[in-house]
This record gives sequence, C-alpha cells and structure tokens, in this order.
Amino acid sequence: MPDKTPIRLLHDRVLVSVDHEGERRSTGGIVIPATAALGGRRLSWSRVAAVGPHVRTVEVGDRVLFDPEDKSEVEVNAETYVLMRERDLHAVASDRLGDSQTGLYL
Repeated sequence: MPDKTPIRLLHDRVLVSVDHEGERRSTGGIVIPATAALGGRRLSWSRVAAVGPHVRTVEVGDRVLFDPEDKSEVEVNAETYVLMRERDLHAVASDRLGDSQTGLYL
C-alpha cells in the first residue's frame, strides 16, 4: 500500500515535476534524438507541482525554466520531482501573467 501522507513544502521551496525529455525537433524540422549530446548546459521547462508558503511569483500549474544541474530530486508516490528554492527559477510561463507584466511570449 503506497504512503498517502500529506506533504507541505516549507519556506520558499518549489516542487516541479520532471519532464522526461525525448526526441526534439530543430526549427528546421530535423529530429534530434534524446541521446544527442548538447554543447554547454541546457535549461529545462517543468510544471510546478507544489509551492511553499513564502513563494511569491509562481503558482501550482505554472511552467518554469530552471537549471536541472545540482538540484535535489525526490520521489513521491513513484513520481520524480525536483525540489528547489524560488530564487533558482529563471522564468515563468503562465496565462495568468497577461499584459500586466513585461516579458516574452513563450
């Protein structure tokens, strides 16, 4: 029987679901397999699964951009998540942002 104990994040912590990246397509339509090595570090987009009480800029369901290197992974109910501080996020993509904030349309 799986553990169903409720979990509450503390402080400014953000829990994001891990997107298992598969093959991608370049802007020219070329298929890039998941095993292809990329030069430099690559940032990742993931969906916010939970937030702590002191998180101010993201909400559950937002997509966030972060550096997956040196982040803490945790498994909850057989799903893998990444736990980080809010300040480790680089960008937020959400319909709720609307025209009230400047930025890119992703």
